[in-house]
Amino acid sequence: MALEDAKHQIDHAFTREDLRGLSHENTFGGATSFLRRRYTKDLAGVDIAVTGIPFDQAVTNRPGTRLGPRAIREASALQSPDEPYGWPHRPLSNLAIVDYGDMAFDYADVPAFPGRVTEHIRGILQAGVAPVVLGGDHYISFPVLRAFAERLGPMSLLQFDAHTDTWPDDDMGRVDHGTMFYKAVKAGIVDPEHSVQVGIRTTNEDTLGVNIIDAAAVHAEGPEAVAERIRAILGDRPVYLSFDIDALDPAFAPGTGTPVWGGLASWQVARILREIAGINIRGGDVVEVSPPFDTTGATAIAGAHVAVEIICLLGWNMLK
Repeated sequence: MALEDAKHQIDHAFTREDLRGLSHENTFGGATSFLRRRYTKDLAGVDIAVTGIPFDQAVTNRPGTRLGPRAIREASALQSPDEPYGWPHRPLSNLAIVDYGDMAFDYADVPAFPGRVTEHIRGILQAGVAPVVLGGDHYISFPVLRAFAERLGPMSLLQFDAHTDTWPDDDMGRVDHGTMFYKAVKAGIVDPEHSVQVGIRTTNEDTLGVNIIDAAAVHAEGPEAVAERIRAILGDRPVYLSFDIDALDPAFAPGTGTPVWGGLASWQVARILREIAGINIRGGDVVEVSPPFDTTGATAIAGAHVAVEIICLLGWNMLK
């Protein structure tokens, strides 16, 4: 059936009529929306909207993540055309998932950028749709979280990262990808007691009360035990999942701005994400994929897989 479909399917990003269902379009051809979902700004009847925020003017090291959303979309075409492996539900067949495209903004008006992000995500949430965001550098998570907190109150943050991004910075107007969660905690957007950062392996003396499961603990305890700890910390509170691709060891994700050795393996992340199914996730992001340093495409491929797993976690709750 897949072979027969591939003979006729092309440019599903524009030609597919149903928001649900698989796509067997040739991997090497056609327009590369995320998982060949339809590009649309119409959110009527939509469950999940994938959207890109191609911004990287907050980086402290190597740039290039403004090209991340495009690369992740292209890498998503390499995914199997079947349902995501190992999940008992069928999110691609049973959920209305669209590619909402990238957020428009004036790249030269950086001070206006945070408000534009919050407005963009606010519009998706007001439509009753769960956003999955493709970055961009990690600063984008702060204004995204602001939109969630407007509707749901302080969020529990589940962050996969090499860095805590809670270094002190009391200037709320500064746009910095290393201090935005400090601001989020101080602004009451993130509840530190019920938040957890996984994969950390850089020094920060004050993590503001956020629970830390560093990379060494993941290696020592194993994914299942770590997932159990995560579930206990998050409880049933609304969760935003933010995945900095540098949580992965550079062996698995070299294409990022601030790589740190000793990180998580892709198999560990895959297992943890499967084992936390059932958390009260409301949305998520994949950030810091920098294609100029991703010579093999491995980093964008990993980013596409993480985005699919976020969709599966959302689908677990939507389809139960």
